[in-house]
Amino acid sequence: MERETAERRINELTDLLNEASRKYYVESSPVMSDYDFDILLKELEALEAQFPEFARADSPTINVGSDLSADDAPRKEFAQFAHKNPMLSLGNTYDITEVEAFADRVVKSVGDRPFTFSCELKFDGTAICLTYRNGHLFRALTRGDGSIGDDVTANVRHIRNIPHTLSLPKGWSAEGSPWPEEFEIRGEIYMPYEAFDRLNAERLRDEDQPFANPRNAASGSLKLLDPVESGHRGLECTLYHFIAEDNPFKTHEQALNAAQSWGLPVSDKRRICHNIGEIEEYIKYWDTERKLLPFATDGIVLKVNELELQDELGYTAKFPRWAVAYKFKAEQALTKLLSIDYQVGRTGAVTPVANLSPVPLSGTTVKRASLHNLDQIRLLDIRIGDMVYVEKGGEIIPKITGIEITERPEGALPVEFPTVCPDCGTTLVRDEGEAKFFCPNTDGCPTQIMGKLIHFISRKAMNILAGDATIEQLYNKALVRTPADLYTLDKEDLLTLEGWKDRSAERFLESIAQSRKTPFENVLFALGIRYVGETTAKSVARHFGNIDALAGATKEQLLEVSDVGEVIAQSILDYFSKPENLSQIARLKEAGLNFEMAGKTENTGSNALAGKIIVISGNFSVSRDRMKAIIEENGGKNSGSVSGKTTWLLAGEKPGPEKIRKAQELGVKIISENEFLSFLGNSPEEAGMAKDDTAGRKDELKGQLSLFD
Repeated sequence: MERETAERRINELTDLLNEASRKYYVESSPVMSDYDFDILLKELEALEAQFPEFARADSPTINVGSDLSADDAPRKEFAQFAHKNPMLSLGNTYDITEVEAFADRVVKSVGDRPFTFSCELKFDGTAICLTYRNGHLFRALTRGDGSIGDDVTANVRHIRNIPHTLSLPKGWSAEGSPWPEEFEIRGEIYMPYEAFDRLNAERLRDEDQPFANPRNAASGSLKLLDPVESGHRGLECTLYHFIAEDNPFKTHEQALNAAQSWGLPVSDKRRICHNIGEIEEYIKYWDTERKLLPFATDGIVLKVNELELQDELGYTAKFPRWAVAYKFKAEQALTKLLSIDYQVGRTGAVTPVANLSPVPLSGTTVKRASLHNLDQIRLLDIRIGDMVYVEKGGEIIPKITGIEITERPEGALPVEFPTVCPDCGTTLVRDEGEAKFFCPNTDGCPTQIMGKLIHFISRKAMNILAGDATIEQLYNKALVRTPADLYTLDKEDLLTLEGWKDRSAERFLESIAQSRKTPFENVLFALGIRYVGETTAKSVARHFGNIDALAGATKEQLLEVSDVGEVIAQSILDYFSKPENLSQIARLKEAGLNFEMAGKTENTGSNALAGKIIVISGNFSVSRDRMKAIIEENGGKNSGSVSGKTTWLLAGEKPGPEKIRKAQELGVKIISENEFLSFLGNSPEEAGMAKDDTAGRKDELKGQLSLFD
């Protein structure tokens, strides 16, 4: 390869893999499979070895993937701490001959000294480092960038199999405790299939994007800002690496056995192997048996068992030399496409779902797979009767990845997407720029009506004690057609439903009464405005303060909300333009629902920042959300990106380099947190205060900040 071509390819691969790594670790939204990533990484390694002068400092061949929050992501709420010992990645391979080469290298390095290998399942989750002090959980850090991790201790305390306090081993009779005063133990937090399926069912019901796989669901759930909500996700943990300053153990196996005796969750699937034959036997066994496990695995980890030899073998810049991971290839199956159903969601979106001849795949029997939309059907040229490839790469939700054209039945015709709603017969519409077709009969389509009711009662909305079956009963009896109808039900109505008794009716009515205390932002989310998810509902509720202000907002005013773009703004305008929706809100108000934020909703700050567009970047003495709120309280507007219209870039600690570069390029002024506070405190005229109140105003602002520190 010519030098110019090599340099171009190295830069292309570096950028591509870094972006894929960011999507994987930070956004929990992978854009390529592990296998594709690893193949491209190996290509980059080979090119850098041949042309080292073109290797970049940010090359993924020398940097550990980072789960630290992106510069403009809300997850900066987490404090960050340095790891006492770096959390490195493992070198991995899909080729058994490379496993053999790893074992040979270890044998040559160790010489005649006896040693063993510890073989373990590679759990497909997100890495965690737990620190215990005097037998109590002290801190839990994510991998981060390998050197610094996010402190997720509060969330980890809600994971059911992680002990807050260690237990003495059975029969322990010695004085003191068997564990070091302080130690780290590392492992993986993962989401079992059952919890994953339950979570995605909830998301699909709410027409939210489902998680691609249990790994990304675990990563996203661990980094939720609400520890209680994180605890509801059903996460579990397995620990596999013990570190202590004065390590009392001689082998990795001894350390894990001891940790298990203290009540720590350690895998019982590991095995001590003495040679490559036993290793290959272990790999072969689990390549089949893993499909029966209740959680996702994506490979096998091999470690030198003796800790002294681990120290001798040491590390590269990125990997330990005493361990390697063998990755299983994504499992794929070939099966027949029997038919396609078209499902209607609560917003009217019509989704095609493939019905398949049942086929075993990654521990489950797959009978159905989403086809997403008409565009995908046409892209794959899928026809009824085709033999289709179904894949669960990385244990993802079943998806059709291709067809076996050689087995296509004669006369198979292209799929005809329905032109009318399969539930109510209304002609479907497809808005410009939309991938999906929609049924516009929002108030007459049975599936949409029940879908909206199910969304309204859900835990993140009104949290009413009922489920899909209850809503279907109420709908079929013509007792409920709109959310407001729920608040007119009485005990006699409920006792007409099959299977209902006095106590079940009373509990249901009690939960309806309790729902009247639900905060405004949850009520707004419960209304089911298209594209207004849980996070957007909170932002909109906090910005406008009450439903009347929101209903009367212009498009320009809606676009001032940080989470609202053109599509969401138009959807909100469309919702409030319909008399039936306004009538529904009026009935819900009469029922006693909360349509106003608690406390003061008016601007309690000044107009010191009126007309100023501010972008924030980095860490501050308060949360980023609170900093944005202070900007809005003083008349300013938050923006997520630097442009020619930006007044200031407000830079805290560790600001994003791209935003700094863009600000400098456009001549946007960069100010610090102290300069920001000084401006607010020293601008009494703009703040609408007398000059002699400047010091008081500054103290007040600092007080606002300290309250949320």
